[in-house]
Amino acid sequence: MDGAVADGLLSASEARRAAIHQWFAALRPGSLVALSTHINADGDGCGSETALARLLAQRGIRCRIVNPTPWPAMFEFLLGDDVEEASARGAAALADVDALIVLDINDVRRLGHLADTVRQLTVPVSVIDHHVAGDEPVGMLAVTDTAACATGELVYDIAITLGLEITPAIAQSLYAAILTDTGSFRFSNTSPRAHGVAALLLAAGVNPEEMYRRIYAQVSMGKLQLLREALGALVSEPEVGLSYISLEAGVTDRYDVTSEELDGIVEHPRSIAGTRMALFFRDLGHGKVKVSLRSTGDVDVQQFARRYGGGGHRKASGAMLAGALDAVRTQVVHDARAYLRGELADA
Repeated sequence: MDGAVADGLLSASEARRAAIHQWFAALRPGSLVALSTHINADGDGCGSETALARLLAQRGIRCRIVNPTPWPAMFEFLLGDDVEEASARGAAALADVDALIVLDINDVRRLGHLADTVRQLTVPVSVIDHHVAGDEPVGMLAVTDTAACATGELVYDIAITLGLEITPAIAQSLYAAILTDTGSFRFSNTSPRAHGVAALLLAAGVNPEEMYRRIYAQVSMGKLQLLREALGALVSEPEVGLSYISLEAGVTDRYDVTSEELDGIVEHPRSIAGTRMALFFRDLGHGKVKVSLRSTGDVDVQQFARRYGGGGHRKASGAMLAGALDAVRTQVVHDARAYLRGELADA
């Protein structure tokens, strides 16, 4: 490989470096900064938060993680005595902070019960994210780029732009972010740079076999039993390229399964030959249904999700809808058929 090409894969773009310097100039040593991410934090959100907390500590900035939902058990290994995780305190944990940094989202509504508190904050609020901005962006200062494979890639760029040390713990968090958001380097957002950054993180001390075991190879019996039930209700409509799967309210309690264990279920309908759009309907109870959307080929599920106030990426998005499971599923499936046939205008 040409040396210039290799350097280009590992260095941050001029635009990202400029945004990082502007963003960092608003932070002050000795300050207390809250870090937050979307409801039901995933590997990218958790990895980016823990990596950034440790990076900013190198510049004398103390961080406190305050998420709208509890920290996922499967990513507890990314925490440590040097990272303050205060999500259990809720909005009260934001009362004394000097700034807020929101990672992996750019729509305040995805902060769940913290959204109203964040709207009323008078301290600086900034965003580090790789999604298309939502209808209600979170903050003014931003380090965002939809070309990044994960928010973790942007946090890596913060480290190299500011000359911060990528310790083994930071490398592990960044690797978890990139690994999960690229689907173990198999999704279309897996860029040459994603592999280049991952290689550096391996060199910094990440054990790939251990990371795979911690994230993907600790499946509970309950999850397998739940998956068996879900697959029994899988529906495929090859004539339009649509497949979908549903879970009723209370099923996670019945099988003693946590919310984060449901990650990846939508990949089963997407894996069916000929499927262009896959949907996963999960009844959360209390009149709320979460819909996860995935696609193959040129189908843009981010645009489709915007019809319901959702968003994400072209090939991986989500939305939260009010209503009973049957009614929501009927409406979304009807719209999805029309969208796949080209009969539904973009939102």
